Amino acid sequence: MSEKRLDLRKNRRLEVRFGPEGPKRIGFTCDITRQGFFIQSAVVSRPGTLLIITLIMGHDLEVRVEARVQWAKRVPPQLLRAVRKGGMGVKIVRFVSGEAIYRSYCAALRA
Repeated sequence: MSEKRLDLRKNRRLEVRFGPEGPKRIGFTCDITRQGFFIQSAVVSRPGTLLIITLIMGHDLEVRVEARVQWAKRVPPQLLRAVRKGGMGVKIVRFVSGEAIYRSYCAALRA
């Protein structure tokens, strides 16, 4: 299968809070690019769902985005660590806050 992404993914674990009505659920990133990221979670939303997501960047830095679910794979919570790809891939639609922080973080990953 050919790679459709414009950027290579970087495997980084950041805490995220997410949900369609607001960031109420907790998950962790796995793959990160400038356009989006994968959220590892037993709770997934349907593709096409718009989520409000807060990424915890450390040192009291947060990035808030609106992102659309591109694909999702539901995995039972007890198997989440073993399977690792239970969750959903999201594409950033717009930054609510912290765009410079996120862009800088992604640039550092690529360096």
